[in-house]
Amino acid sequence: MTSSARSARSAHPHRRGGHRLSGRRPLAGALAALGLTGAAVLTGGTAGTAEAAAAWPSPTGTVPVGETIEVSGTYDGGLQRFYGTGDLGDGGQSEGQDPIFKLADGAVLKNVVLGSPAADGVHCSGSCTLQNVWWEDVGEDAASFKGTSSSATYTVTGGGAKSASDKVFQFNGAGKLTVTGFQVSGFGKLVRSCGNCSTQYKRTIVVSDVDITAPGKSVVGINTNYGDTATLSKVRVHGDTNKKIKPCIRYTGNNTGKEPVETGSGPDGTYCKYTPDDITYS
Repeated sequence: MTSSARSARSAHPHRRGGHRLSGRRPLAGALAALGLTGAAVLTGGTAGTAEAAAAWPSPTGTVPVGETIEVSGTYDGGLQRFYGTGDLGDGGQSEGQDPIFKLADGAVLKNVVLGSPAADGVHCSGSCTLQNVWWEDVGEDAASFKGTSSSATYTVTGGGAKSASDKVFQFNGAGKLTVTGFQVSGFGKLVRSCGNCSTQYKRTIVVSDVDITAPGKSVVGINTNYGDTATLSKVRVHGDTNKKIKPCIRYTGNNTGKEPVETGSGPDGTYCKYTPDDITYS
C-alpha cells in the first residue's frame, strides 16, 4: 500500500464496505510506545521471576469503526485506538455482536488498541496470531476463536485487557490456544472453553507468563467430558492474597445451550495441568 493510499484511508475513518486488509501498516513512530521497549515492572508476587508485565501503551491515534474490518495476511495497527460506532457502538453484553476485527485463517493482528465500545472485539475464523493487542474496556468478549480444524492454532502474545465483566478469551472452536506475556485486570474468566456451544470440540489451552490482577473469578475453564486440557505456568496473581481467583475450573459441557455444570477445580494432572509452584499470589 502506498503512503498516499494510507493517507486517504486515514482521512476517511468512517468508510464502509467491510474493507479487507492484507499487508502491513507502518508503525509511524510508535515503536517508542510499544510495551516491548522499556516495559514497566509489576512488583509484588513476581519475586524470583525474570518476567515483568509491559507498560500499557499510549495510543498514537484514534480510528472510529462503523463496520467490521476483515483482515487477511498481517495487519499492523501502529498502536492506534479502534472503537465501535453505529452498529458496533452498542457497548453492551448481548451475545451475537459483530467484532471490530475479523481475522481470516492464518491472519495476524498486531499493535492494536481497542477502545470503548469494543463490540465483540476480535474474531478468528481459523488459526490466528494476536500480537501486542490491548483492550482498554472489554465488550462482550475480547477475542473469540472459532476455527473448526483440530490442527488450528491460536496464539496471543503480549498485550492486555481491562474490565471484562465475563470472559476475556472465548474458545468456541477446535485446536490449541496459547496465551503468553499477557496481562488482565478486573475480569470474570481469562479463557473459557465454550460450555454449551451447539458444536463442541476437544480444546487444548496453554497459559504461561501472565500477570493477573483482581478482581477476577478464574484463569481457565475447561470441559473434561470433551477431553479439554489446560496447562498453566508462571501465572502471577496480584491483589488476591486470599486466593479467590481459581486457576483452573472443570465443567461438564453440553451442546444444548444449558448452563454447564461445574465439577471441580485445581490441579489434577489430567485436565488441569499445573503445580502450586506455577501460581504465585500477592
